[in-house]
Amino acid sequence: MSYLLHIDASSLGEASVSRQVAGSFRAAWQGPVVHRDLAASPVPHLSAAGITARMTDPAQHTPEQAAAARIQDELIAEFLRADAYLFTVPMYNLTMPSVFKAWLDQIMIEGRTLGFTQGAPTAGRPAVVISARGGGYGPGAPNEGRDHLIPTLETVLGWSHTLGLDVTSVIPELTMAPAVPAMAELVPLYEKSLATAHEQARQLAAILDRRAAELVGQVR
Repeated sequence: MSYLLHIDASSLGEASVSRQVAGSFRAAWQGPVVHRDLAASPVPHLSAAGITARMTDPAQHTPEQAAAARIQDELIAEFLRADAYLFTVPMYNLTMPSVFKAWLDQIMIEGRTLGFTQGAPTAGRPAVVISARGGGYGPGAPNEGRDHLIPTLETVLGWSHTLGLDVTSVIPELTMAPAVPAMAELVPLYEKSLATAHEQARQLAAILDRRAAELVGQVR
């Protein structure tokens, strides 16, 4: 079965702006969805057992290696079966939530998902990253150049030597403006950014829905 894989990394639940914008995407998406909420059910961080299991004959696995391999196998199978991807990854302390990094570390394995030697099996599949942040990090903003999340994700998810996805980012900014008095004058910019993000999410859902269907048709 083909589906949209939605990986959610926000810790704020319904209060998360990233999740709210993702909700607009999901409302416009027509196909089936598999949703993995890493805040509610985090995957373990990569361990020595998880690393060595990749280089050891399964028949020779220790109990710890076997357990680690089962987690990786489940996550990788779920990732590879998807035709499109939605990643809800807010900025925490200038970069990604640790739960999302843990998920990446579990699935990124040469010969299975990475494209260093033979090309990524997911190359060209469409993906959307939704990433809210409390301030502004775009050109001309005081925090310009300090976004260590979107450039990293677009490389990790989209580089041909890694997962090779066709990544589009949706970035609602200034989300702290309504709550921080010193940012009060930025509330109109926040509201505009949020409205734009919701509209982008809805439009991208329709586009990705069509693209995913086309990819499935090509495979058939």
